[in-house]
Amino acid sequence: MAKKINNPNTPVGSAAQKSPANAPKPAAAKTAAVKQDNGFLSAWYAPLVIVSAIAALTFLFFKTCCDNQFTNWDDLGYIITNQLIKDTSDDWLKNIFSIDHPVMGNYHPLTILLYALEYKKVGLEPWLYHFDSVITHVLVTIAVFYFVKKQTGRLVAATVAALLFGLHPMHVESVAWGAGRKDLLYGFFFVLTFTTYIDYIRSEGSKKMLWYILGIALFALSLLAKSVAVSLPVALFAVDYLENRKISIKLLIEKIPHFGLSLLFGLLSVKAQKDIGALGSLDASFNPLERIALGCYALWAYLWKAVVPVGLSNFYPYPLKVGDSLPGVYYIYPVIIIGIALLVWFFGRRSKQVLFGIAFFLINIVLLLQFIPVGGAILSDRYGYIPYLGLFFIVGWFVSELFEGPSPNALAKPVFGGVLVYCLVLGYMSNERCKDWYDSISLWKDDMEKHPEAPVAYFYIGQEYFTKFESSTNAKEKQMYADSSMYFFNMSVARKPDYLQPTVCIAELQRHFNQIDDAKITYQKAMKIDPKNEAVFLGLGVVYAIKQQYDSAEYAFKMALKLKPFSPEGHSNYANYLDIVGKLDSSLVEYGVSINQNPDAYIPYMNRARIFMRQNKLDEAMADYQKVIVLKPELPEPYYLRSKIFFQKGNKAQALKDVEKATSMGFTQVDQAYLQQLKQ
Repeated sequence: MAKKINNPNTPVGSAAQKSPANAPKPAAAKTAAVKQDNGFLSAWYAPLVIVSAIAALTFLFFKTCCDNQFTNWDDLGYIITNQLIKDTSDDWLKNIFSIDHPVMGNYHPLTILLYALEYKKVGLEPWLYHFDSVITHVLVTIAVFYFVKKQTGRLVAATVAALLFGLHPMHVESVAWGAGRKDLLYGFFFVLTFTTYIDYIRSEGSKKMLWYILGIALFALSLLAKSVAVSLPVALFAVDYLENRKISIKLLIEKIPHFGLSLLFGLLSVKAQKDIGALGSLDASFNPLERIALGCYALWAYLWKAVVPVGLSNFYPYPLKVGDSLPGVYYIYPVIIIGIALLVWFFGRRSKQVLFGIAFFLINIVLLLQFIPVGGAILSDRYGYIPYLGLFFIVGWFVSELFEGPSPNALAKPVFGGVLVYCLVLGYMSNERCKDWYDSISLWKDDMEKHPEAPVAYFYIGQEYFTKFESSTNAKEKQMYADSSMYFFNMSVARKPDYLQPTVCIAELQRHFNQIDDAKITYQKAMKIDPKNEAVFLGLGVVYAIKQQYDSAEYAFKMALKLKPFSPEGHSNYANYLDIVGKLDSSLVEYGVSINQNPDAYIPYMNRARIFMRQNKLDEAMADYQKVIVLKPELPEPYYLRSKIFFQKGNKAQALKDVEKATSMGFTQVDQAYLQQLKQ
């Protein structure tokens, strides 16, 4: 007796599938009727036209992101200061995929590889990174379209689901944020894995094994982009349910490779998170009952924002406790979630498509609901990127139901038109949300307006002004940035007195303005907050060096580098100290380490060149000054210092040009006797 299989051309849930014999003829008759009555929707070219229109709409609404800059929220670690993407050694590819080189507490080498290729093309120009993110989101949207079409056999369902997915404002964070690329990349391979899994189920013979192997390969790529894809093997059971496959030993065995990969990458993820202290950061703040309440609140928030995506923010802080207790309103959310579950059970349990969509959503969101604390935010827009596909699948299915049968329901076109208008409104909201991500200031001011009680936005705005302060060469401008930076750091600490990062930054500002005793006191305060923080030891090392307490400085610098060996700033500051105490050879070594770790920082080149000058190593000094000029062309001092090398080499004409260049840029410390020599 021949083995029965699902007809891949029969829509899931159709009358043909529900008949005892699974006979194809009734389904074929139904399909013919639908084709006759639905015109364009039944044309062979309809899917291509529709998916092209969806892709174009998605790109048009999100292309604003291409004008955005990088932000100081993780873009620094993932892109701007990430040495892995700047590596020019023969082992650059090996280093990216090495498990010893996680980035920002995550192992996602495929994402880092794409950054590296972009860096090799345009350096740190943000437009290409953002353009690639928009294109990747468009590709994921196309993949969603074909997944839903293949799963349901319904063009309307695929159209609605893909429109919602492509245009939803909750997806802006993953697209507009440079560091959000991992969500897009993992999502692309994640959806493709499900599509190939359907092909695997519906195929026979050698093709079946090919689809199976391809699916595992795509799953591995998804994990290499972001380890949150570990939920995929469980979600595959939801597809089995929709495809009328009964739970069996065979179903479990065929997923052993998937679960093996999930276990491997899950362990790698936990290790990487643990190494940066992200796990357990809230253990003392919330007890198990409070975490359940907060997890249910987060689940409700994701469901609500899927329908009404307003008040979006890049950072949703945990609620402030009243006394020692979580505000009572949060204990309502477990009741709300139970109520929603009962409604789904009573009214949706007869629809396999509803149960599939809910299961897909829950399976892929449950690990992100902060029942186990990871990081400091209670929810994140990006966490809904793939889970929302389950909810959009349900909407697409119900709209498509109106078009089924010999003649479409009278409400079919009005409902579809209403959904289309709703999607266009979502697209407009996404376009506006993209503008909030223009740069660090616009991003965090938006967050500050929405969460004025939280300290995070104040810190990051202060950090952005501090960066501008460090890079500015104009005295009045520097003072303005310093004042703004100090204001926001103090506002942050006022909201959270034990907030380490702004406390350290306040100490650094005090040190910059030669308030050494105040800086020492502030660093010591930071030491009480975290006695094993490398930035605190580094700052104390500088303070001790300035106060000529060299033994204490030596100890502090070595502790900082022991705690964080990969620290370009740490090695550069230690090199400064070694230069002060006359250990020039050791200083040159430390400058070299700093430069290798971050070749885009100009200060180590500048300071190393000064030592080379004192050692009369003119060629080496020349190379470093020229590198500074490339990295910081608006800085006049390297031109002036380079002129002295040209002078010593006998090239007075070029030396004079450099001095005139430095003078025209505002350099006022020209040695007049030296200038007269050049003009003779």
